[in-house]
Amino acid sequence: MAERAAGEGPRGRGASGHGGGRARLRTETRIDEQRGVFMISVAAELADMHPQTLRMYEARGLISPKRSPKNTRLYSQADVERLRRIQRMTNEEGLNLAGVETVLEMEARVERMRAELARMRKRTAEMEKRMSAELERMRASRGGEIVPYGAYEPPAPGGSVRVPVRRKP
Repeated sequence: MAERAAGEGPRGRGASGHGGGRARLRTETRIDEQRGVFMISVAAELADMHPQTLRMYEARGLISPKRSPKNTRLYSQADVERLRRIQRMTNEEGLNLAGVETVLEMEARVERMRAELARMRKRTAEMEKRMSAELERMRASRGGEIVPYGAYEPPAPGGSVRVPVRRKP
């Protein structure tokens, strides 16, 4: 019987049994978290719930699975995470389903408000940039003598008015 070198397989090709310099191909598959891929039985098992519970949550509007062309419910990874979260709120935090609905609605509202605030901040920055450019254009065309809005309003009734004027040197 022939002796094998350490780490060699039965055919002298290394421990894996593959040819010497051959590299193994590794394929990674990523699934969009929003894509419906799990049927109700799988989603229920992943969330540690009964399938009927998922149907009830759908009827109450707590979860909205996608539908296949044949109208089969398809749950995404995000749906499964939401189901787990609902279960934590009911089991560990003691909320009833009405409370869960309220919490989820409030969170959705906060997210919408954050998105709106981000849009408003972006628009404000754009408007400030345009306003600064216009102010610089006006200063250049008027020789730098621009009086700021509100400069003539007295600070207190009967007080004197100071008008700041910037002149180019």
